[in-house]
Amino acid sequence: MYRIYFLFGMFFYLGISAAYGSHYAVSSPDGRLEVVVAHAGVGQLYYSIMRNGVVVLESSQLGLRGTGIPVWSQIHVEAASDLVRVTDKYEVRTGKRRSNIYWANRLVLQMRDDTGARSDLIFQVSDDGVAFRYYFPDPPAGGMTINEELTSFRFPADARAWLQPMAVAKSGWEQTNPSYEEHYQQGIPVGTAEPSGTGWIYPALFQVDSTWVLITEAGLDGRYCATRLRPGSPGGEYRISFPDTREVMPDGGLLPESDEPFYSPWRVITVGSLATIVESNLGLDVAGKAIAITEDIVKPGKSSWSWINSKDDYIIYDEQRKYIDFAADMGWQYCLIDVNWDEKIGYGKIEELADYAATKGVGLLLWYNSAGSWNTVKYTPKDRLLTSESRNEEFSRIKSMGIKGVKIDFFGGDGRSVIQYYIDILEDAAKHGLLVNFHGATLPRGWSRTYPHLMTVEAVRGFEMVTFSQDDADKQPTHATILPFTRNAFDPMDYTPMNLSEVRTGVKRRTTAAFELATSVLFVSGIQHYAESPEGMAQVPQYVKAFLRDLPDTWDDVRFIDGFPGNDATVARRSGSRWYIAGINGEAESKRIVVDLSVFEGVEKAILITDGQQPGLFERKMVSLEKQPVDVKPNGGFIIVLE
Repeated sequence: MYRIYFLFGMFFYLGISAAYGSHYAVSSPDGRLEVVVAHAGVGQLYYSIMRNGVVVLESSQLGLRGTGIPVWSQIHVEAASDLVRVTDKYEVRTGKRRSNIYWANRLVLQMRDDTGARSDLIFQVSDDGVAFRYYFPDPPAGGMTINEELTSFRFPADARAWLQPMAVAKSGWEQTNPSYEEHYQQGIPVGTAEPSGTGWIYPALFQVDSTWVLITEAGLDGRYCATRLRPGSPGGEYRISFPDTREVMPDGGLLPESDEPFYSPWRVITVGSLATIVESNLGLDVAGKAIAITEDIVKPGKSSWSWINSKDDYIIYDEQRKYIDFAADMGWQYCLIDVNWDEKIGYGKIEELADYAATKGVGLLLWYNSAGSWNTVKYTPKDRLLTSESRNEEFSRIKSMGIKGVKIDFFGGDGRSVIQYYIDILEDAAKHGLLVNFHGATLPRGWSRTYPHLMTVEAVRGFEMVTFSQDDADKQPTHATILPFTRNAFDPMDYTPMNLSEVRTGVKRRTTAAFELATSVLFVSGIQHYAESPEGMAQVPQYVKAFLRDLPDTWDDVRFIDGFPGNDATVARRSGSRWYIAGINGEAESKRIVVDLSVFEGVEKAILITDGQQPGLFERKMVSLEKQPVDVKPNGGFIIVLE
């Protein structure tokens, strides 16, 4: 409910002087979460979050600085709205739950500076978290620019964090960073300095006693840059930071700008248990509504993909035909043809492959280099998507050839102009009926709701890194257990999972076969590009092939079973009346995970697939519909199918 206080005690709790005025509170529909917004004087706005009466987020700053917007040092609250119940219902086919209902309580604070310039601060509190954003209803004739966002998130001193550093712009292979592909620092004390001095990416996970908090942003359009958390967080206070000045398109802008009424992105704070984090869709709930698009274009599915095993030299006609046959044999809908296809195969032969694939019920996806001058990548096709004219010409050409979608790689960072480039691509691809997969990319921040043809985005240190480096292979088990609680919490993730046999590049995989099989369910992607070859699939039992042929392309529901980021993760996903439970052990010792199958209604039988006695082998058996202990090997996994 909505209340206005003038109590010294509450200001003391917030750590704010009571010399000035008022504060405002809004609770979640179930009453368990409460946000208090304190107006501690002119230019001083703070908020805090409590869960069940316990402080989760301490007094944290609000505000922005820029030109053409109210002067924040002069800002004061002019009025507060009545409480409004916000409800929304939507579908998304590329995530963990197809049908979603969002309801929250909304509070709007109307503010002015000394000149009369207006802005609003909008808070929405749902049972699973808090979202807030800023609104500027009347920018001046010259437009507005945001130079700095003051927003912060201040945690209690004993909180812990699971955070991924932001890579330095123009570092890494062919100057392709940042691409959200670093390893996580796990369970670090809040306030720990970020090592590269560039900040921390979203989603950022924190533990406050028994409560978990996941911070991200959503509702990002081409008028705002993508943000991150600053590298320094003294006293456990994390502040929003804008991108590096080099993260822009050629001649493009970095900072948020608009000459029209303007919303900032939502600051999204999911709050609850680990089950809340895994089951929440808050990062999509507040994202923009879906654009109009022909329904039969949006077809999630599975894909074969040669490059993950045989790399650049085998993007040739015969190899791609083999992988088309592989997809057809497995009942998968797509085959992805990767780098340099225009040079090694050519448009004419690609069209021939597309025709052949169509006879097999398989659609082709083609790789593109997004890059202009912001990196030095030489892969082709290159530069064909940089302008609206060339992009639409290319999309029209490949659509007429029967191509179903594009994978676009190596983006230039998080500046406003790069974000606009992503959106321009999505809008043009929608016009031509093409599916989209972004690689070497930013976190999508809810775009999969707004653009239903966005099937997936990389933005993760995925399986390709395992094929390059033994160090990455060694870290894969624990890294994979963090992803359901962070990167894959809301947005589809192109980890390219499931290598069941061996890595064909000389690296020794540390995970077991059942671990890899479990990632086909544990990780969510609109199109799942599997890291397995026809030769590798020929070595697995028929019941594993049958499982992968029958595996759903979309999910209707999700349920957290057990886990802890960095240790293990077990999640159940439902499609229709069938549940799939997937678990992985990220530690180098065996453990027993107990799954209570009795809580799943309408189930008649349960089939367990796990690691066999010998390395690389599977074991399959029927299990009873009660509390089921599963002994999981070191770096191992399991699947339970409930029918």
